[in-house]
Amino acid sequence: MKIETDPKRISELARRMEDVNWAFRCFLKASDLTIEHIDSIVHKVYKAVSAQIDCRQCANCCKIGRPLLTRKDIERLAAHLAVSKEHFVTEYLVSDEKGEGHFFRSMPCPFLSNNLCMLYSCRPNDCRSYPHLQKKEFVFRLNQAFSNCSVCPIVFNVYERLKQEIRFNRVT
Repeated sequence: MKIETDPKRISELARRMEDVNWAFRCFLKASDLTIEHIDSIVHKVYKAVSAQIDCRQCANCCKIGRPLLTRKDIERLAAHLAVSKEHFVTEYLVSDEKGEGHFFRSMPCPFLSNNLCMLYSCRPNDCRSYPHLQKKEFVFRLNQAFSNCSVCPIVFNVYERLKQEIRFNRVT
């Protein structure tokens, strides 16, 4: 299967396949497959796909994503920039409506330059773990993966390969 890397094409394909992708999400939620078995497939496919994609060629997650920054993320970033936490929050962030953290005020990320993170060594944890496919219990993050199919080439390609690996044959 060909790896698709163009963010615009991925967005369009994900939009066109939305019904099938949602059906696959529902299928996985109700599947008799164990969480561990699904994770093993996801991790295997993620490893194969991510080895073929250079995130620096895309950086779409940094352009349209909104990572949730925790208090520790803010402390780390402010220290790296040698500014107070208050200054960092005022200058770059807005509060999450649920009160769980903060988001960057602007998109793309204010620290993205030529598809590279200027704060890579101290980036937020949400950015560090993106696209979250290497984590355990994939089935509990299916909504996130479904949404990220239109954003991230890795997620898009993993999701497409998962449909083949698990032999999901629903056609719209």
